[in-house]
Amino acid sequence: MSNPIATREQAEFEELALRVLADPRMQEVIEDRRKYWLEKAQPNAEMREAFETKYDEVVFGAIIWSLNSDPERPAVVTISRIPHQLDGQHIPGSRWGLDNPDSVYRVIPISGDERYVIRGRVSQPRLSENYFTLWDDRMGTVDVLDGKSLTLDADGRFEIFVDSDPAGDRANHIRSAPGAKEFYIRDVIADWSAERPNELSIEPLGGAPAKPAATFDEQVAAAQEMLTRNIDNTMRWNAQATEKRVNAFDFTIDRDSDGALRNQIYVMGHFDVGDDRAMIIEVGLGGAGYFLAPITNIWGTTNDIVHRTSSLNLTQVDNAGDDTLTLVLSKRDPGVWNWLDPCDMGTGILTLRWAEFADGRPGEGFGAKGRVVDLADLPRELGEGHRTVTPEERAEQQRARAESYLWRVAEG
Repeated sequence: MSNPIATREQAEFEELALRVLADPRMQEVIEDRRKYWLEKAQPNAEMREAFETKYDEVVFGAIIWSLNSDPERPAVVTISRIPHQLDGQHIPGSRWGLDNPDSVYRVIPISGDERYVIRGRVSQPRLSENYFTLWDDRMGTVDVLDGKSLTLDADGRFEIFVDSDPAGDRANHIRSAPGAKEFYIRDVIADWSAERPNELSIEPLGGAPAKPAATFDEQVAAAQEMLTRNIDNTMRWNAQATEKRVNAFDFTIDRDSDGALRNQIYVMGHFDVGDDRAMIIEVGLGGAGYFLAPITNIWGTTNDIVHRTSSLNLTQVDNAGDDTLTLVLSKRDPGVWNWLDPCDMGTGILTLRWAEFADGRPGEGFGAKGRVVDLADLPRELGEGHRTVTPEERAEQQRARAESYLWRVAEG
């Protein structure tokens, strides 16, 4: 199967986003919001340095998402990508909003008054998590379909009907409503080397568009508006962690509103380990079939997720399989396999994610606890039974990680 992200449709949106990015009116708003965000955030020196690259991603993420907003001309567009090449052109990354490095995020605009059919083909092996979430204009869930429940033909293909009627005898159906605005589709790639996102397309069933397509001026204005909104949302979401105790996990998200995924539980915290300390994170899985620990910066993006272990899921950690695991977060390599690497920054945000509970809800032992120790004392504080690595083994871990990820930015 070819890379399902690298469609001609995706390329056209990325090329159009470059045109919007270059427009002087867009550049003016980008500079204005740059000053605004820096003044509001008052970052430390490490975060200020990170801003120079991460802000570019937040900007491009707002542009490319805003361009796919016409429910009469819906497209399947992937957002929250890392920087990549397209026909020799540099395409900025588009990560923002506490992105999950395991997820392929795709958006499709719809109208709650119209009918659509989403067609696709599942990948093999099947995804760890796959949700078709229909949102309203406030990122609240109107309806959601678990991809594991899809009825497929012999070739793994499917059709999902989208309208405001009851499902009736239609096996794959998402019930819309007047306030429905767009699909936010998450294909969670737990095993980066083996799993691939589903193929997807959409067809509106209401006939020819009744309204003209957006002009370029309107597209620029929509991108300006979304950039402002996304910056404000990022600061608001960050505050859920940063206004709590440091080096603790005091904020739990268990909802299907404000962009959160139904059936997934998030626990947030922020850390400050400096140069010579480590945070030992003890995780209780509570029966979860999926768990992820990703580090983000205060600009709402992950850091180097390709070449460094700045996120870890259950396929990437070493654990005893007893429904618990231990992670170590430190600025310097602690010499253990389960190193959460903050990419040369002693501060940041953690948004731990649990999902796919056997009984639908977390079981006994669910949760996370963190404690900070001096890096020199880590072996004693950590105790026995944790896999250690040499510098050569770390380099191989990082090499294999990068190799397993980079298909996502391959062309064609």
